[in-house]
Amino acid sequence: MEKQVLYQNHIGRVCAPGTVDYIDRPVFAPEGDEVIVAVRASAICGSDLHIFKGKHPAVPLPATIGHEFSGDVVAVGPDAGEVKVGMRVTVEPCIVCGKCEACCHGEYGYCENISFTYRNGDGAMANYVKVKAPYVYELPQDMSYEVGALIEPLSVATHAVRRADIKMGETVLVIGAGAIGMLVAALCRQCGAGEVIIADFNDQRLALAKELGATVTVNSGKEDLEQKVMELTHGRGVDKSFEAVGLEATFLSAMLLLKKNGLATVIGIYENPNITIPATRFVTHEIKIQGAQGYCWDFPIALKMAERIDLKKLISHTFRMDELQKALDTCMDRTAGSVKVILKP
Repeated sequence: MEKQVLYQNHIGRVCAPGTVDYIDRPVFAPEGDEVIVAVRASAICGSDLHIFKGKHPAVPLPATIGHEFSGDVVAVGPDAGEVKVGMRVTVEPCIVCGKCEACCHGEYGYCENISFTYRNGDGAMANYVKVKAPYVYELPQDMSYEVGALIEPLSVATHAVRRADIKMGETVLVIGAGAIGMLVAALCRQCGAGEVIIADFNDQRLALAKELGATVTVNSGKEDLEQKVMELTHGRGVDKSFEAVGLEATFLSAMLLLKKNGLATVIGIYENPNITIPATRFVTHEIKIQGAQGYCWDFPIALKMAERIDLKKLISHTFRMDELQKALDTCMDRTAGSVKVILKP
């Protein structure tokens, strides 16, 4: 039996480093627990920029992009459960097997076969996206589509902060004032951190990070980060740190500025994954370093935390979906002042 075509989809992808093209393909009627979402707002993520440069370690080109998005449910399969046509939603863009040991224990973020919708060709720089019902979350009625598209990066930050187990009164260092770094800083304050230091080279981003909850900002191009941290902690170092850049130098700072028995959480994507670190530090200071990627049961928490964090402040630019090349070029232009760039069909 021939599948029914519901829509024609216009999809943006990175076809070569620095270059965007579009492809068209049919959207077939949903089956099982499939859901079709008409995209209303889609945001550019830091990982999209790694793909745009052709340097994402896990995504070869050509690749569709876009996984931070919101929209309207326009069609559902017979097993979509509580997901109904007309719902305003955001989507957790992961694909898991549901059968491996991690999935069977409810830890689907560690699925042995995990993938993401954009890697399957269902990127959200498009008119429509086909997803699975269990990963669809309804937006609050008072939340805009633009803010709804930012629940995904807030979920990434939520996952990292939950893994770090931030406690009341702790001193936290966040290296990198991109969107994820700012959201990590904001969430740490919400969790009761006494001081949240955030470091970056961009004064505009640092000012925004302070508006969102950081207590101390350090421009690493103008100030000595180590000296500042040691002054604030009376020479001890910070309780927890987050690395949200993806460079050897920032990894080392996140590691070396910890107090004894401190914990560093690494979020950055490393275009060059091979770095050199002083391994003796693990022994002499008994520090711990962990990674944080994606999310696992974090979307519902992020939707609640969005009531306390003004995500609108992160939106710096808005483009039409057919201006994807211009939008990505704007993100790459350090003089453009971009933070979160939204595209709308």
